[in-house]
This record gives sequence, structure tokens and C-alpha cells, in this order.
Amino acid sequence: METLLIVATIVSLFIGGIIGYYIRQSIARKRAGTIEAELQKKIVQTRQTAEEIMSKAKVKAEEIENKSYSDIEERQKVVIKAENRLFKKEEEIELKDKQSTEKEKEAVEKLEKAKEIREELDQLRIESIKKLEKIAGLNKEQAKVELLEKTEKEYEVDVLERIRKLELRGTEQYEKKAKEIIATAVQSYALPQTQEITTSSVVLPSEEIKGRIIGKEGRNIRAFEKAAGVELIVDETPGLVIISSFNPVRREVAKIALEKLLRDGRIQPARVETEIEKATEEVNKKIREAGEAAVYETGVLDLPEKLVQVLGRLQYRTSYGQNVLSHSIEVAHLAAALASEIGLNVALSKKAGLLHDIGKALDYKIEGSHTDIGAKILEKFNIDSAIISAMRSHHEEYPYESSEAVIVQTADQISGARPGARKDTLENYLKRLEDLEDIANSFNGVEKSYAIQGGRELRVFVKPKEVDDLTAHKLAREVAQKIQQELKYPGEIKVMVIRESRVTEYAK
Repeated sequence: METLLIVATIVSLFIGGIIGYYIRQSIARKRAGTIEAELQKKIVQTRQTAEEIMSKAKVKAEEIENKSYSDIEERQKVVIKAENRLFKKEEEIELKDKQSTEKEKEAVEKLEKAKEIREELDQLRIESIKKLEKIAGLNKEQAKVELLEKTEKEYEVDVLERIRKLELRGTEQYEKKAKEIIATAVQSYALPQTQEITTSSVVLPSEEIKGRIIGKEGRNIRAFEKAAGVELIVDETPGLVIISSFNPVRREVAKIALEKLLRDGRIQPARVETEIEKATEEVNKKIREAGEAAVYETGVLDLPEKLVQVLGRLQYRTSYGQNVLSHSIEVAHLAAALASEIGLNVALSKKAGLLHDIGKALDYKIEGSHTDIGAKILEKFNIDSAIISAMRSHHEEYPYESSEAVIVQTADQISGARPGARKDTLENYLKRLEDLEDIANSFNGVEKSYAIQGGRELRVFVKPKEVDDLTAHKLAREVAQKIQQELKYPGEIKVMVIRESRVTEYAK
């Protein structure tokens, strides 16, 4: 039974497997049919879509083609119109060219005819002149000379009289007009005139302070005079110390330094030298301020800063006793007024007048006339050549190159010729003192020199390392001999050579 059961089970399983296989195959066929149907359906749909796209593309292509044909036709029409216009223009140009050629030909023909007519007229004129000369027995030049001589003889007296009257009338009118212009210019600017002196005074708080100024055995006063280059006169006037020097810069430096020493109360050689240095800086500042004040007063504001500094040095320069900076300002105003009266360049005349004596600021350092030095200074600062030309002829060393140059020279003479403006004796005196110092400074080994006592004494400070005691005696004699040979002076001049050695050491 069990065997049968097993066999029956196996057979049942076998039959069930066969049945399952066939069932599975049937289901698979059904599924395959379904997928194939769907694929077939999609293929049909794709073909339909492709046909629709192709049809639309064909329609679009036809539209583009039609539009392209229409555009080409329009462009062809435009080109044809342009070509037609060009052809017309060419025809017009050819026609005008032809017409102009014909007119040119006519003009040439007329010109030739005119030349022929002119030649005929010239020939007729020559023939007529020859006939007249033949009739008169004189040629053209002879007739002209004879006519002029006859006329000159007949009216010689009248012409000369007329010329003389015109000259007198013109001279009177010119002189009158010139006087009016100069008077107007002078009245429009009146600068007060002050005479420069060669001394300055410092008020003392008490008479006892004089002893401190002099110092032990005159040590302080000698140190002060050597450092400042001036002479201190202590004993002549009660309550005052007189500072004497022909150089205004030295006097101003000495005055400022002495006033500070008196306020401080400490007077000794080291302190003196310190205050002299500070006073020198202060005077340099005043020089710059004086230059700035001058350019602002005259309205000449476009000068370089360094040139303004040089201009300010004229504050401490005199010419025949007249302050040169004040003189330059006055010349600038006078030149501007004169230029305005006669219609010249006012700005150029004013600037040239202000700078006409700029060379005097450095004439003690550079050789040559102050006119040449001034021209070199202005050239260095790139000042306009017209201004240089106008300023350098104010002493007639150079020819006048412009009317403004004459104006500057006139203004300079007016300023110098005003009553009380200048004193020749003072200028000669100052020149003699400068010459004294120049002679001493020309020797080797001289450090500096100062003319004091109104030029009756010359103090020469030498370099102790270069000049020994024996050489100092020889130097004093040589300086005195050179002064005798080159200068003229009243009385006698004392030459004092000072040799001073200093030894400095520092404790560290």
C-alpha cells in the first residue's frame, strides 16, 4: 500500500508539473500578445506624429522659401533703383564737367584777349610818352626833376616856415602832455621818504647794566662786536647803547640780540653767540615778511617764493641813503600809473618796476653790475623775458627794447629825484666801508672783517689754525698797504688783526 501510495504521489506530481508547464506557456503567450499589441500601437502613433511633423516642416519650409524669394525681389528692386540714381548722377557730373570745361576755355580766351588789350595799351602809352618827350625836348626823369626843383624853389620858404611851426607846436604839446602824465602818476602815489642812518640805539633799564655789557676786562663787549660785526658805543649817551654799523642787517641783528640779552640779564660770550644766531634767524624771517608785504602792496602775486625772499633783502639795502625796497615799490606804482596813462601794459610795467633793482640784494656776493645780476636772477626763476628786457635798461646799460622799458627807467628817475629821496654823501661813505671789508676779506686766512668807528678802524678776525702770531703782524701790514694803494680816505685807518684760539672739550 505504501508503495502504491508513493507511486501514485509521484505520478500525480509528474502530471501536475506537466499541467503547470502548459498553463505557464499559455499565460506567457497571452502576455506576449499584449506587449506586441502595445508596441504595434506605439509604432503606429509614432508614424502618425512623424507624418504630422513632416507636413508642418514642409509648410514652414514653403513659407520661408516664399519669404526669401520676396526679400530677394525687394532687394533687387532697391539695387536697381540705386543703380539708376548713380547713372543719373554720373550723367549730371559729366554734363557739369563738360560745362565747366567750356567755361574755363571761355575764361582762358577772355584772359588772352585782356592780355592783348593791355599790351596794346602799354604800347600806346609808351608811344604817347615818347611823343610828349620829343615835343618837350625832355625825357620823363628830366621833366620830373625839373618840376620838383621849380616847385621846391617857389615854396621853399613856406615849407620851412610851416615845418618849423609844426615842430614847435608838436614839441610844446608833447612836453605839456608828458608833464601832465608824470604829474598825474606822481600824485596818484606818494610814498613818504625817510633817510637811512648808520646807527641804532637800545634803551638801558639802568646805568649799572653797562658794566655787565662790557664784562670783565671788556670780554662781553668784544665777544658781542665780533659775533655781530658792529661797534657798541656804551659811554657816550646816558641810558642808551649806540649800535654803529653801515650794514643795516648787522645793526638789526645786533639790536634784537642785545635787547634779548638785556631782558634775560645773563650776558656772557657763549650766551652772546647764541642770541646772535637766534636774532639772525629772526631777521631772515623779517626779510621774508618784507618781501611778502611788498608783493601784496603792489599786487604782483605770481612771483616764486624764493624770489620773494630775495626781494625782501632789499629792505636792508640802501641806495644813496634811500631804502631800496621802498624805492622799488614806489617805482612799481609809478610805472603802472605811467603805463595806464599812455595805454601800455600795466601789469608788465609794474612787475618790471618792482624787480628792477633785485640785483642789489646780492651784488655783494656776485661780481658785476646790479642790472646784470638782476637779469641773471630773473632768468634763473624763469621770469618772462619781456619783464627782464624792461628792467635791465633802467640805467641805459642796454638799449630800450619796448615802451615799457622807457616807462621803468622814467619811474626810476622820478623816484630817485624826488626831494629828500637820496644823499650822495651817505652812499659814498657806505661804499667806502664796504670796500674796506672787501680788501681785508681778499687775504688768505681771514675769517671775517668789520669796518667800525665810521671807517676809522678795521677789525680783521683770522683763522688761528692758518695764521700764527707772526703772520698776523704781516697780514696787518699788508692790509694797511693795500688800503693805502686802492682807497682814498680822510685821516688814518687803524687795522686790527685779531687771532683768537678756542679749545672745547666735553665731559662724558
